[in-house]
This record gives sequence, C-alpha cells and structure tokens, in this order.
Amino acid sequence: MGARVEDWVPPPRPDWERMEGRYVVLERLDPARHAADLFAANRESDAIWDYMPYGPFADEAAYRAWAEGMAGRADPWFVTLIDRATGRAGGVASYLRIEPAAGSIEVGHIALAPRIQRTRAATEAMYLMMAWSFGAGYRRYEWKCNALNLGSRRAAERYGFSFEGIFRQATVVKGRNRDTAWFAAIDREWPALKAAFDTWLDLANFDAAGRQRQGLSALTRPVLVTSDPALL
Repeated sequence: MGARVEDWVPPPRPDWERMEGRYVVLERLDPARHAADLFAANRESDAIWDYMPYGPFADEAAYRAWAEGMAGRADPWFVTLIDRATGRAGGVASYLRIEPAAGSIEVGHIALAPRIQRTRAATEAMYLMMAWSFGAGYRRYEWKCNALNLGSRRAAERYGFSFEGIFRQATVVKGRNRDTAWFAAIDREWPALKAAFDTWLDLANFDAAGRQRQGLSALTRPVLVTSDPALL
C-alpha cells in the first residue's frame, strides 16, 4: 500500500522576491528592470532556445512582451539570475508544475546566456532554488527536458537528479515530436546533496585561476539512485 507519510504538512507555494548567494542573486522576473539585460545576454547565442517552446526573439520588444506575459504568473513562477561578478542579469529559471498537495515541484524554463553557463553563479542558482524547495517542505524536486538535449541531461545528473526514464511522444514543441527525459531528487537525498553543493561552492574548492579542485558531478554521483544510460 506504500509507506505512510507521517506528520507531513503540504508546503507553501513559492512566495519570495529575492534570494542572495555568494555568486548570484535571484529576483522575481520584472520586465521593467530585467528585460533589456536579459535580451542583450540572450543575443550571444540563439542556441539557448533550441529546446524551448518559445524563442528566439527578433528584438527587445518581442522579448519584453514574452517576459510581461510570464512575470507574475503563479505557475510557472519565474526568477531572474543576476551574476554578482557583473551585476547584470544573465538568465532566467522557474518553478513549475507546483503541486503542494503532492509535495512536488519542478525546476525548468532554464534559459542561461553563454556568459553565465557553467559558472559558479549558475550552479549556485540551482542550489538556492533546490534549497528553498526542500526547506519549505517539498518531498520531490523534478527536472524534465527534451530527451535529445544531452546538455540538459548532463546538467541534471551533475546537480544530483536521478534519472527516472523517458516519456515517449510526450508532447509536440515547435511542430516537432518531443520525448521527455525525467529526473528527480527527493527530500531524503537533500542532506547529502546540500553537502555536495556546499563543498563545491566553497572558495577553497577553486585555485587562484578559478579552476575547480573537485567537480560537482563527482560529489553528487554517490547520491544518484539511477544514472542516465545516455550519458554512460
């Protein structure tokens, strides 16, 4: 029948406006303050939109119109990533498929400009969003992506999400079939994942040139229940 879930209370929906880390600041998406920086950052490469259901955008006005349509929504719930090193917005991410009654929440709509990809700021942003979710009481934190998007699948495992399978012909995006790869982390894995992120983000993990001493993948790998066979 399944294990009883004792003394658990459904968590709140996301309700914060700003979250500060060592390398990144997360702010609720505000087109008036963020759209210009985000559009300029996104113009570095149209490839960031390859697996997204929207974009690329022809001009700043088109991007601002999209942002205005997304800002303030309850689901998806968008945030802007501001790189502390530059003080500029470099991407967005969101919570979505927020189901407090089930204790489940997903991170997605991740669109990061090349300048912030694979940086400490980007990794800390994912850490902060995950930390809020488990800290608020969610039991399950999901990551889903187009099964053809091997970059996103690698990122999911690097961040400590276990592979759960492929949903075939899950949807149609931009007129093309999409099979969806599913990943998730659950609450009992969070203490070990938090320790992995804390170790990786620590200043002592980087040499004078900014090179990492330990990779995050190596730190999170022991937590994974299943690995993605496409990455083996």
